[in-house]
Amino acid sequence: MRVGFRLQVHPELLDEYRRVHSPVRREMLETIAASGRRNYTLFLDESDGTLFGYYEVDDDEAAQSYLADSPVAARWEAEMGPYFVALGGEDARADQAARRLTEVFNLDAQLEAN
Repeated sequence: MRVGFRLQVHPELLDEYRRVHSPVRREMLETIAASGRRNYTLFLDESDGTLFGYYEVDDDEAAQSYLADSPVAARWEAEMGPYFVALGGEDARADQAARRLTEVFNLDAQLEAN
C-alpha cells in the first residue's frame, strides 16, 4: 500500500524543521521501520511550508497503531507539534492528524494493467 499525506509547516520555522530532520534521531528511524513503514520520504515546499509525505506499508492501520503506542514516537511527535499549523488540538500528533491524500495515478500499476 502506498500512502501520501500533507501537513503545513509554519513558514518561519522551515530552517529549524529542516535542521531537526538532518538527521532524524536513530531511535525514531528504527521505530518508523519497526512499524512496517518503508520508502518513507518527505518533500517540503520552501515557498509556503507545505509538506508532502509518502511511504509504503503492508498494513497501515497496524503501523499507525504501533506508532501511536510507541513512547519514542510520542516524544518525537511532541517535539514536532509546534512546527505544524493547525493540527486540531493541543495534544494532536502530526503522525495521527496528517491529511491523507487519495492516490489517482501510479505508473507501475497502469503499466501492469495494460
